[in-house]
Amino acid sequence: MMNPTGSYHGGIENTIALQLTTHVRKKGLGKVFSADTGFQLDENTVRCPDVSFVHTERVPPSPPEGFFPGPPDLAVEIRSPHDKVSDILAKIGSYLEYGVKIVWDVDPASKTVAVYDATGAVKLFHEGETVTEESLLPGFLITVDEIFAW
Repeated sequence: MMNPTGSYHGGIENTIALQLTTHVRKKGLGKVFSADTGFQLDENTVRCPDVSFVHTERVPPSPPEGFFPGPPDLAVEIRSPHDKVSDILAKIGSYLEYGVKIVWDVDPASKTVAVYDATGAVKLFHEGETVTEESLLPGFLITVDEIFAW
């Protein structure tokens, strides 16, 4: 059982989900899912990223019953104040091991977005910079300032 998130966390999650959904629908790129969506990564592992995206080539023709079968292509995790860095890094590593192509580590405390890819490369974005995802989401961009705006 997880505690509900705070209002700032929820606002960040909504901003990212809204921008992703708007872009993905406009371009017909796939589906964006909310934090309540479970992804069945293996027989015993289900993860629920704060925001996630699945490319159209992997979206089933009709909604699957239960959890989504397999990993998302993009998993967005927004840190909570009580999160331990070691736990966050373990979760990111787990996502990548299960086939997630890109993981965003969104940190409200430092107002940064760390973008991890399947090769292990990390890009860190700060205030005043723009996060893009050309490999998965051609043309998508969101500013770090917009993500953390209250």
